[in-house]
This record gives sequence, structure tokens and C-alpha cells, in this order.
Amino acid sequence: MEFTCRYLPMEWEDRWRREKEKRKRVIEEGGEEGIEQDNCELRRIMAYNDSRMGLTSGRAKKGGSEVRISGTSQEGIGVNMSEDTHQGLGDNVHIYCSKTYPKEVFVALKEFWDLSLLTDLTLTTHNGNTFDVHLPILAAISSFVRERLSDESEEQSDNGNVEVPRRSLSLSPEVDHVGLQAVLEFAYTGAVLSSNKDSIASIMAAAQALGIPRILDLCNNEKTTKEDGSSKKEAQNIFALEEMKITLQSIKQLWADRVWCDVILDVDGALLHVHRVILAASSDYFRGMFTCGMRESYQTCVALPFLLASELEPLISFSYSGTLPLSWDCVFEITCTALQLQFQSALLLCLDFMRKEMDASSCLDVASFAEAYEMRELLEEANDFVMKNFWEVSATSKFHHLPAEKLLDIIRCDGLCVPSELAVFRAVISWVEADPEERLGQAGLLMTGVRFPLMTFREFREVRAINLRLECFGNKKVELYGSALKEFGFSLPNTQDQCRVRHPKDALILVGGDQLNPDVGQRIPSRELWFANSLRSGTGLVKEMEWRRLGEMPDKPKFRHGVAAMVGRLYVVGGCYFYAKDDMMKSAYSYDPVQDSWKRLADMQEFRSNFSVVVHEERLYAIGGDKDINTNVDSVETYNPDTDSWSFVQPLDQALSGNAVTVIDGGIFISGGFNWHTQPAENHRLLVSG
Repeated sequence: MEFTCRYLPMEWEDRWRREKEKRKRVIEEGGEEGIEQDNCELRRIMAYNDSRMGLTSGRAKKGGSEVRISGTSQEGIGVNMSEDTHQGLGDNVHIYCSKTYPKEVFVALKEFWDLSLLTDLTLTTHNGNTFDVHLPILAAISSFVRERLSDESEEQSDNGNVEVPRRSLSLSPEVDHVGLQAVLEFAYTGAVLSSNKDSIASIMAAAQALGIPRILDLCNNEKTTKEDGSSKKEAQNIFALEEMKITLQSIKQLWADRVWCDVILDVDGALLHVHRVILAASSDYFRGMFTCGMRESYQTCVALPFLLASELEPLISFSYSGTLPLSWDCVFEITCTALQLQFQSALLLCLDFMRKEMDASSCLDVASFAEAYEMRELLEEANDFVMKNFWEVSATSKFHHLPAEKLLDIIRCDGLCVPSELAVFRAVISWVEADPEERLGQAGLLMTGVRFPLMTFREFREVRAINLRLECFGNKKVELYGSALKEFGFSLPNTQDQCRVRHPKDALILVGGDQLNPDVGQRIPSRELWFANSLRSGTGLVKEMEWRRLGEMPDKPKFRHGVAAMVGRLYVVGGCYFYAKDDMMKSAYSYDPVQDSWKRLADMQEFRSNFSVVVHEERLYAIGGDKDINTNVDSVETYNPDTDSWSFVQPLDQALSGNAVTVIDGGIFISGGFNWHTQPAENHRLLVSG
């Protein structure tokens, strides 16, 4: 039987045409018995394939969606994945908190104070010194200020006057300029920076007169605490941050009680009372509005017709607390508003939420959002999530809303992780099934993204059965099976491109090593590289790893060598190629998976086997090892890829081999290992890198 790669054998085409005509006659004559027989056969094939992919028979459990067979072609095409069951995700609210926000907002507030921006209260000491401050900040720490100005606030509220005029307050003789300066420093920094033995009395007198017990406690603690300089500074920083949190909480209470709010935001008919200095400190948009001489900087009511109150209110609350309640029901709208109004700290929380809470039901929305706003890092993370969890993602309703072009881009990607190529085919079918009248014409193009040569014969039987239903659906004329069969059965196996094996972005690589020859009981070193192509789940804890051959090392077969991955390249160094005294190696190679090419690097300074290699700050570190069968080394050398050179660094405390290493906090920790001349090495030996 003669054929080419371009055409199927004539008798195969005739057989397929007869099968389609037979099925159409059965449908037209209402032959339910024949269709049910076909359905039973397809269910049996799918159950077998599900078991091979580690899925419960007849159900795609990972995606939470049932795979069912339509009764007739009028009812559906064949495989239909129902709506995802993860409804109400938007109701699952998460509270995200910025640990750095209190410090950030008070840095901005102090900057405003230093520049006399947005100040609304003038304090005058007994000897005539004046200080311009922000009323909400000082009122948050001083009971005296709150009591003296509370009656004035109540009068304004009763009169319905929304304008809050500039206020002034004369202080008692007990408050001099030295003590008042220290009080204001505490209000804006959480610490008394100018405290010393000469000023402590003035500071405590001012704190007593202004009703600030927190400063009194601080001064008393400084009198009794004796610490060295470094620990005292660290304690002061921690204390200052806690004090800023308390002050911010007090300002939030003033906002909640609408006390001394000096501007009203008219948002979609809702009137939001706020302190303009707090908004300006947390939003660059409001900072420009209130400090650059714009008309709004003098208005007591500012209209924002382009916003919704439901989107701005969480950001205003964040300005007073540093916390943001987020859910998938609102995060994209809040993020857009944070971008528009330049709430930078709130924006970071929104992006953090998207990264941490991303799941199969939301990753496609995150990817679309990141692409629309040109957020490259977030887009890459979302796309990676889709690639790694494609089977679960394909079972969600959001997947069915993808444009055909986007779906094709996804399934053509080499980094797609699926339990089987059949999962890709099923995903395409579920997408078509969501709107068969409109999408059946696009099925042929989408099938070009399915890599049929990677399927088994049993899996391809399911493709054949589903394609029969597709081609018999309604009055649509589509030809799918012929191209699939041609690729499955007649693609040339002599090149990797013909098979188009999928390569995940991150892969587990097996490099060299030795294996036992079962015939003669001899251990044989290897040059081969293998990668884990897929991990299939079986019953219970049973896992089945599928390995595929990646290639060979250019050097001799080796074992007990060092392997590390750095900046997208695989490094293989040292090792030995036999079990003799002089078989140690010091050669080094790097492998580029994109170009599928090896490069010979500079040799190490010493012969090494049974040693560890670790990456730290884009340098390789070769640590210890054996230079002979029973001779360890204590040396450590590092490889610089920029200069293609090895150099010695700080040696180990003792010679050892077979050790484990990890990088923690800028140092290399060494665990375990063995010294031939003494005993097992101690754990947790620290090597401080170069």
C-alpha cells in the first residue's frame, strides 16, 4: 500500500467516509440503540485513558468538572466539561496588610511637616515661638489638643459647616520650644530624637501639659534602660514603628468619627469625609491635587465623577490602616483605581493578592489584566500558572471564554504541563462544546496545536471516536480526523521536531551516573541525560514518572560528579569515569537547553569527585570532595562565568566529601559529609563566600 506524508491511503479515506454516512443515517432514523452502543464504547475507552492519566474513571477530578457523553449529536458534540464548581470565590475575602505602610506614611507626613505643606494648626508657646503642624497627627497623640478643639468641632458639625478653617492654639508656660519640638518629633517619627540629659526635663514637662503619657513612659524607660549602642538603636527602631502604628490607629478613629476632616470627596453621589493630608501621604494623585496649587487644594468639596465609591472607599480605609480587604470579586477594580490614583502601597498589596491567591479559576483573568496593563512579571507568573496547571484550568468556565487565538497560543507552547497529550485534545473539545455552532469551524485550526504523535493507540481511539461525532454534528462540514491520523500515524520519527515533545519551563534532569549491568553484575558509567516529562498519579500514593532522553554529555561517561543550574544553563563538573586510583576528573561543561549545545569550560584547579556544587550570586562553588579513592580535600573553588576561570576561596575546617550544601542569608551552609581519616563531619559548617 503506497502513500505519502501528504495524503492518507485511499481505502482509509473511503472507510472513514462510510462510517460517517452510517452514523448520520442512524441519527436521521432515530436509532437510539446504535448511538447508545457507540456511547458505551466511548465511555469504556475514556475510563481506560482516565486510569492511565491517574484520574478517577469518567471524571476529570483535578478540575472539578465532570466529563460526560452526549446522548445524540443534536444534544452535543461528544465530550462536555460542565461549569466549574468553584462558585462564590468573590465572597472569600482576604485581609492583606502592609507591614511597611505605617513607616511609609509617616515618612511622607514628616516631609509635609518639614515643608509646611497642608498644615492646619498653629501652636504658639508662652515666649512666642510658633509651630505649624497637622491637626489630625497632633490630636492623635495629645488629649489636651483633642479636648481644647473638640467643642469647636462639634459646633461646626451642628452648624452643618463642612469647611474646617485653620486653627491656632496657645500653650501654657510649661511647654517651651525645646519640649514642644521633641513632642512634634514623636508625633511624626514615633521617637524622641533630641532626648538627652539636658532636655529630658523640658520634654517631660511638655508631655505632661499636652497629655501625652506615651512620651512620659518613653522618657522613664530611657532613664532605667542601659544597653550598648547597637542594641539600643535597634530597640528604638522597633519601638518607633510600634508607636507609629498606635498613632495611625488613633488617626483612623478620628476619621471614623469624622473629626476634623477637612475635605469631602463627592464620588458617584456618595460623600466621603477625609483628611487631605492622609490622602496626600498615601496617594501621589491626591498629593499633586492638594499641594500643587490646583483649584481642588482650596475646595472643601471635591467631585470625582470618574470613580465609583465602592472602589475608592477601600483605598481610603487603607490610607488610615495599611490593610486592604480583597477578593476576586473586587480586586481588579480596586487595582485599576489604585493605579489611576497612584496608591502605590495599596497597589503592591493587590498584586501580592493576585500572586498568592491565584488558582485555576482566576489565573486567566490575572493574565488578561496583566497583559492589558503591561505588567510583565505578573503576566509571566500567570502564564506559568496556566502552563503548569493546564488540566485544572481547562475545566473552568473562564477557559471556555478564551479567544481561539489565545487558546491556540497556549496549547502550542512547549512548556505546557499535562498528564497526557490527550488532555490537550479534551481541552480543545470542551472549548468547542461550549458554543459548537460558532466554534466548530475553528476546531481544525485548534487541532494543529495538539501533538498527536505523543499519544498512545488507546488514546488515539478516543480521538477517532470524538472526531466522528464532530464531523457528524449538524450541518457543519468539517474534516478533522484525516489530518490527526496523518500526524499520528505517518509523521517521521527520525527528528525531534516531528514529535514536538513538550519541555516544561522547569524540569528535573538526570545527568550521567552509573548503573548495574544485570548480565554480568558490573557497574557501567553513563554519558546520558534524561528529563522527567510527566508525573502521573496512580491509586493512593503511587506515582509513575515518565522519563525521556535528553541527550549525551560530550565528555567521558562519569559518576560522582557535580551538577548545578545557573542562569538558564546546566553545569556538569568533575567526577570520575571508573573505579580506579587515577580516574578523577576536573573538567567542566555547560549545557544550553535552548540551543541544545554543550560548551567546554576551564578546568577546575583540583581533581574532584563525590563533592558538592552550589550556586551563589551567579557563581559556582565546588566544595570538598575526593581527589583520590580514599583522600579527601578541604579546598573550595569558585567559577566565574564572565571570565571562564576557577579560583580558590576560603578552605573548609576539615577535608571531607559527600557533603550536602545550601545557601542561606548570604552564606553557604555545609551539612554532613565524611572524612576518611577521622569520622563523619559535623553538621552546619558555615562557609562565608568570597
